[in-house]
Amino acid sequence: MGEIVLAAKNTHVPSIWMDLTMEKFRGIRKNAIDGLRELGRRAHAQGADTFVVLDVHWIVNQGFHVNAKARHEGTFTSHELPHMLSGMDYGYDGDPELAHALRDAVAGAGFAAMAHETPHLGCEYATLIPMHLMNEAADIRVVPVAANQFASIEEGRAMGAAMAEAIKASDRKVALLASGSLSHQFWPNAVSQQGLTSVNTEFNRQVDLRVLDLWQEGQIPEFLAMLPEYAERCHGECKMIDTAMLFGALGWDDYQGKGELIGEYFGASGTGQANVDFSLPA
Repeated sequence: MGEIVLAAKNTHVPSIWMDLTMEKFRGIRKNAIDGLRELGRRAHAQGADTFVVLDVHWIVNQGFHVNAKARHEGTFTSHELPHMLSGMDYGYDGDPELAHALRDAVAGAGFAAMAHETPHLGCEYATLIPMHLMNEAADIRVVPVAANQFASIEEGRAMGAAMAEAIKASDRKVALLASGSLSHQFWPNAVSQQGLTSVNTEFNRQVDLRVLDLWQEGQIPEFLAMLPEYAERCHGECKMIDTAMLFGALGWDDYQGKGELIGEYFGASGTGQANVDFSLPA
């Protein structure tokens, strides 16, 4: 029987790559880097054999999509922010068997669902940034899952629940990552460079902090009740579909756990960011 051995909400901001590769920016994302490495250490300690990454930068318009390639490798440059993230070499084994099982489960729940093994389907940086730090030895398989930008929170919940059933029916030990921000309102272009390490609007910052409080206090039903409005008012990344899928996989409002903030909440180009590990049943 398979199981989810780690469940996390994680940051993937490209300024992490700037910290790692550009001397001018060294140290600006130490908090985020340390947090991702700690999540990776925990995944390894729990015996994870596959990362399933809910990737809000692999944006799709219809249905559910999973990358089922046996091998992910290449060199990545962000088309969105090429001055921040370019020339990232990567190489990870995939997990076609689990990817197809996820597809089948989501299709069985009534959604159009596809698993892709096309050789030219690469990975996006919401997968690659965390994997670079959490999976440095590339010893854990990687399955990227797309984010449907038109899916509702309820659809995300149902997809996540179906994915959890597929994982349970497998023999995999899965680290499940919702790789996306909290608030996601970028600074206007004229002030974007000055806002590299801050959050756009005090409203967004305060709502993010309250959400982190709810997670850490285990007030999950209260958070889920506000999730649709939170995603709308605070410009949720891909409407926070990754978060809906994560909590769907955890059991939605039946989930009895709490979130543990790893490091500190921080701002990045206007967006609100954090690494949070959600407790799992013993």
